[in-house]
Amino acid sequence: MINGIINVYKEKGFTSHDVVAKLRGILRQKKIGHTGTLDPDAEGVLPVCLGKGTKLCDMLTDKDKIYEATLLLGITTDTQDTSGKILQESAVSVSEDQVREAIMGFVGDYDQIPPMYSALKVNGKKLYELAREGVEIERQPRRLHIYDITIEEISLPRVRMSVSCSKGTYIRTLCHDIGHKLGTGGCMEKLLRTKVGRFLIVDSLKLNEIEELRDQDGLEGCIIPIDEMFTDYPAVTVSEEFNKLLYNGNAFLEEHILKREGTEGADRTIRVYDEEASFIGVYKFDEEKSQYRPVKMFFGSN
Repeated sequence: MINGIINVYKEKGFTSHDVVAKLRGILRQKKIGHTGTLDPDAEGVLPVCLGKGTKLCDMLTDKDKIYEATLLLGITTDTQDTSGKILQESAVSVSEDQVREAIMGFVGDYDQIPPMYSALKVNGKKLYELAREGVEIERQPRRLHIYDITIEEISLPRVRMSVSCSKGTYIRTLCHDIGHKLGTGGCMEKLLRTKVGRFLIVDSLKLNEIEELRDQDGLEGCIIPIDEMFTDYPAVTVSEEFNKLLYNGNAFLEEHILKREGTEGADRTIRVYDEEASFIGVYKFDEEKSQYRPVKMFFGSN
């Protein structure tokens, strides 16, 4: 079984679930999970976790992201992108300066109401399932953060921009909200995700490229080892005589450490290895009990 993370370029027309299903066939293993949904019409970076790496899915979903988007002013749709039903069309009589001012007003903290056409669940049911039934329910706004917006080109009614944002941001809702603020309406025409945490689009691989690498025995070079996701934490090697503690997921003491590389931060989180250089997991120091306790374990068959 392959363990690690692969940087997939999700192509237009595929759902994130489609990518996982196709990878299961290509890699011939079942234990695969993606790290955050991309709409079928969207393209770009989709980190996919393999084997023991699936324990990372929730951690990678939390990463900040960068998108390139095309905003189409003058049109409002039920899905907030051009794939949906047009609800309203308006003339776009605003100036470029007004567009710039409106867009840059979203930089910083941003209370965003999740769209009905989304995979968020309410009472166990996904919002898009309710939307397809013609049901619209009240959604509470969520506090997000837009780190930066770079306006690449304005050719009204279209605006091409790059958005750096926190997890959970819906770019099509941002486009909708910009259009609402301008009084013209707006929706998202194109979306390309260029970065998720450390994963960049220049390093991403399309499904057919992954299949070719498999046939050429070249897959190993594009699988990112699990422990590389934690290189911000110092590496600690525990003495072999305490392997049983490690392998059973138990806590260990400072004096059990044979070697340390790097300096611990304020929260004293470390990545732990045995003397054979096998990655055991991520541990954090418990001040009250004066011991390192596991946060996430990656050793073993599960």
